[in-house]
Amino acid sequence: MLKNWKPLLALICLIWVIFGIFTFSKVGYQYIGKSYFQSGNFQQELDNFQSEIGPLVLNVPTAEDLKSKIVVTQSEIEEHRNFYGTLGQQIDNIKAQYEERIQEATNLNATELKTKLEKERDTTIKDIKANFEDDEHVRKKILAQKNELVDQYIKAVKEEAKSFVRNNNYWSYELTNTETGKTYRSGDVSDSGAYKIKYNEQHPLTTWNISDNLSQIFYRTDNSLDTESLRETSDYTGTITISTKTAQAANILEEYDHFTRQQYIYYFIWLTGIVAAIFAWNGRKEVLQMVRGLKEKEALVKMKIDYQVGLLLINAFIYLVASEIAFEAIEFTYQSNYVQYFTSVLVKLGVLIIIAMLFFVQLIWLYDRVNTVKKLEENIKASYLWSLGGSITDLFLNRSIGLHAIVMIGAAFFGGGSLVAFMLRGGGFPFLVSGICAMIGIPAMILFLSRMGYLNRIMKDTKDMAEGRLNHDVKVMGKSPLAEHAENLNHLREGVSTSMHEQAKSERLKTELITNVSHDLRTPLTSIITYTDLLKNPDITEEERQQYIHILDKKSDRLKLLIEDLFEVSKMASGNIELHRSRVDLTQLVQQAVGEHEEDLAQAHLDLRMTKPQEPIYAIVDGQKWWRLIDNLIVNVLKYALEGTRVYVTLKRTADGDAEFTVKNVAKYEISENADELFERFKRADASRHTEGSGLGLAIAQSIVDLHGARMSIEVDGDLFKVIVRIPTA
Repeated sequence: MLKNWKPLLALICLIWVIFGIFTFSKVGYQYIGKSYFQSGNFQQELDNFQSEIGPLVLNVPTAEDLKSKIVVTQSEIEEHRNFYGTLGQQIDNIKAQYEERIQEATNLNATELKTKLEKERDTTIKDIKANFEDDEHVRKKILAQKNELVDQYIKAVKEEAKSFVRNNNYWSYELTNTETGKTYRSGDVSDSGAYKIKYNEQHPLTTWNISDNLSQIFYRTDNSLDTESLRETSDYTGTITISTKTAQAANILEEYDHFTRQQYIYYFIWLTGIVAAIFAWNGRKEVLQMVRGLKEKEALVKMKIDYQVGLLLINAFIYLVASEIAFEAIEFTYQSNYVQYFTSVLVKLGVLIIIAMLFFVQLIWLYDRVNTVKKLEENIKASYLWSLGGSITDLFLNRSIGLHAIVMIGAAFFGGGSLVAFMLRGGGFPFLVSGICAMIGIPAMILFLSRMGYLNRIMKDTKDMAEGRLNHDVKVMGKSPLAEHAENLNHLREGVSTSMHEQAKSERLKTELITNVSHDLRTPLTSIITYTDLLKNPDITEEERQQYIHILDKKSDRLKLLIEDLFEVSKMASGNIELHRSRVDLTQLVQQAVGEHEEDLAQAHLDLRMTKPQEPIYAIVDGQKWWRLIDNLIVNVLKYALEGTRVYVTLKRTADGDAEFTVKNVAKYEISENADELFERFKRADASRHTEGSGLGLAIAQSIVDLHGARMSIEVDGDLFKVIVRIPTA
């Protein structure tokens, strides 16, 4: 930082400009274009002198004058009379006060004391009765109290006047009462004055006869004396001065010298601040470049932005305090030793400059960090307060938990605060609040601890689940949010168990798929290879050659069918196939598709029983694909239905308005596996795989159903095999 003095000096100039603005905002109005005698301190002193010279020197009233103005009103009489209650209440109260004392005197055989107490009691009761019987009696008592207040005030005025004259002996005055013509003099007003003020008839000095500083004397008793009825004003013309000689003797010019010194200092600060502002503006780019190049910047950049802002605010507070200390060192330090004074001020200004430099360095670094909207958003979202706000928001994802937390914190806070207030100051209200908080907080704390224990149990069971121990449920207790969470964990455990079962099943089916594909592809391929080798023999007869070619043709068709079906079901399963939907009459489609296989069914010794409605049933389907679906189901019957049994094909409209197509037959082979697995590719009811076919018939049918958003299910009851397809009608 010290390698380049110019940006450093520009930064110091900026700090000096800001300090100048700071001092100008605080005291500029006091020093710009004013002298000491226009300052607030002197004006306050002048106002005090003007207000007190009247009642203490010029317009001092006599006791008789004030007493003659006293008036006792009827309301005051009534107030005095009923101050302690009604007549009966006051008499009973006096009797009760004396009764115990008289009884004690009787028990001690103190006859004289008893007589004295009874006499006092009777006199007091007589006075009370007189209060209620005679207004004049009450008026005299009130008047006596007010006269006593006047006497106390006059006595206090005499003492205060001596102090006033002694403390203000540097003032000289010559003032004439405009009404009486009486002149009052003190000192020599013709002497060369440091300050002089003249009063004339147009602008006289108006003074009171009652001192504001002593007026509280009139309110010391229950029957206070209203000073407004006693106040009088008098106007004076003349001169009031402070001579230089008397001011020096009274050290008043010390204040004058202090004011002048401060004025010169502030003028220097403000004028140099203007020059510094020009230099700071010219060097602003060098300052920014210097600050941005500091290595220490990296340490703050690594912090979250709210920490950096917090440090900046702390530094700003210290900066403000340091500015206030430096200002007070200039404004309020009174030292006759100028070397000590300026040394103290310069040290505090030096500390201020160092603190201010740290502040502005941090401020520039913070600005560079958030000088674009994108940077600001990124830093805010990465801040601790943002994450804390998210945590607080998460607290109210479940209102019950959020409410419990607020009740616990509120009870602890208000209960603890009230307890501290009760211990420090006492009183019933903090104790009451503590009791209420305890009534709410203790049950809440018990409930909270119980819930925390339950939470620990749930966390332990969750850990067991994470480690693969899924053999027991998480205990569900009550209907709290934690119980709801435990129930969700149980559902999750069941889902994990099901998923693991499905995964194992998937792995098994995948293995079987590979085995089945290999078997079904290898069988015709082996035949093709075998008969191809036989054809290579030149010694075979023409009849044998034709027979081998026929077998090769059959096996090639078989292999082609397998591969085409596999590609088709793969495309359908991936959704990579386009449907050409139209409004199709399912009744006619089923009639035609099944009719093509009537001869085949008869040759297979299967008795077809088809049921269909007389009226058309329409659906929005791809007619070609839906034909393939029906054809696959009928072909499946031809392969696996038991000879000599009936085959039922049904098409109907359900109560829900869907079209339902059903194919039902008795299986030739035992269906020992899960019926849902028959939808898998290359899966056959014939586990030994002696039948012809690709094993993809039901898989293709299921894919066609899925593409149309329809539903297909298989029901197996012993050897009874049933396929049901449902699709919405149009």
